[in-house]
Amino acid sequence: MALSYKARKRWALVILLVGMPAYVVACVTVLNWLDRPSFLVELLVYIVLGILWALPFKFVFKGIGQPDPDAEK
Repeated sequence: MALSYKARKRWALVILLVGMPAYVVACVTVLNWLDRPSFLVELLVYIVLGILWALPFKFVFKGIGQPDPDAEK
C-alpha cells in the first residue's frame, strides 16, 4: 500500500526527529567501541552508518520537497 503525500510528509518529520538522534547515538557508540580510531576509520564509520540509516527510508523522503500532487489547483 502506497503512502499518501501527507502521510509521507508526516513520517519524514517523525523519522528526522527520532531517527537522526538515534543515528548520532549509534555513531558515537560505535566509535567508542573502537577506542579512538584513526581519522579514516572514523570517516568510514560515519559514511557506512549514514548510508545504512538512509536506505530504508528512501521511499518516504522521495518527492517531499515538491508540491502536493493530490492537491486541487
